Amino acid sequence: MLNAGVTDRDSSFEGIAGLPVDGEHAAGPEDGFWLDHTELAFSGAVDNHFYGKLTTVLAEHEGASELELEEAFIQTLSMPAGFSVRAGRFLSNMGYLNSKHAHTDDYVERPLAYRGLIGSHYFDDGVRLNWVAPTDIYLELGAEAFKGSNFPASSGKTVGNSVVYVKTGGDFSDSLSWQAGLSWVQADNDPDFCTAHHHEDEHAHDEEHVEEHEAGPGFCDFKGSKDFIIADWVLKWAPDGNYKYQSLTWQTEWLQQDVDGHALHHDAHEEEEQHDDEFHQEWETFQAKQSGWYSSVVYQFSPNWSAGIRYSQVDVDEAYGDFTPKIYDGMLQYQFSHFSSVRFQFSKDKSMESVSESVMSLQYTVAIGDHGAHQF
Repeated sequence: MLNAGVTDRDSSFEGIAGLPVDGEHAAGPEDGFWLDHTELAFSGAVDNHFYGKLTTVLAEHEGASELELEEAFIQTLSMPAGFSVRAGRFLSNMGYLNSKHAHTDDYVERPLAYRGLIGSHYFDDGVRLNWVAPTDIYLELGAEAFKGSNFPASSGKTVGNSVVYVKTGGDFSDSLSWQAGLSWVQADNDPDFCTAHHHEDEHAHDEEHVEEHEAGPGFCDFKGSKDFIIADWVLKWAPDGNYKYQSLTWQTEWLQQDVDGHALHHDAHEEEEQHDDEFHQEWETFQAKQSGWYSSVVYQFSPNWSAGIRYSQVDVDEAYGDFTPKIYDGMLQYQFSHFSSVRFQFSKDKSMESVSESVMSLQYTVAIGDHGAHQF
């Protein structure tokens, strides 16, 4: 999967309101030409018992190219009664978008609610137990246990991130289908296990430690747990179920995050000659609750052309500041074939306080070789 483009924007990313975010994935496209989330994937049946997949991702961060192992897992094929197990490194099945690769998205970047609360997409090392019920409507239950080494978790425990989800769906008619889901996630945070994956967050600089955090703790200045509830809804229409010529997709997700633990408070020594490493540090009780959501409508009005609009915002807890970041997106896409497309996107970005800018991006996505069918 080749994914590249060019973006015109005036401001450099400085964070989403006062949130402690994963700077690598929360920023969105930077100004100028970029190569982002280009993938090389291998997959296939091992035998009649196992399926395997490996996906490496080439991404740009602060002008440097980084190679990342995003997936490396096996999954059972022959377990009875609708059960399956996946083990290794993989994308969590929480929510609707998270389990999908970026090249299948309808927009240049993930919605603001995803980027601000879970770092665009969450993958980790772990195991999943999944069950598809033998019912007339689609019903899937699953539980995941992860190491917790990636944002929004940072844990030294054997299991640092837990996920439980339920997904269901069906057909209203031959032309109209739906799917709904509900997920619960618990992410443990321990500053001793903060990884380089989140890179530098806006509260990590020494000079900002002289005074008490006015906008909540940074990612590595917090220890405790973050509990998430994610609800998703997708409605798809196509004449007689044929998506080749015309279709309409409406999808929306709501995410709530409860933060409960202790934040690191820094006090400078009264004498000016004291060095940064001699600051007095105390852990203080910290709690916050915030939510985010997005809603998107994409209309494919011919075999080659589609257009979409999307709105996303995050309702930030007052502990992180008095500001509601939001983004309006509009896109127009031409699909040459199932394997190649060009997309133009215009965004009104109000995610940074005191900044409101117009962002334009032109992107191409190309698939070389066989790849699996896209998920619903």
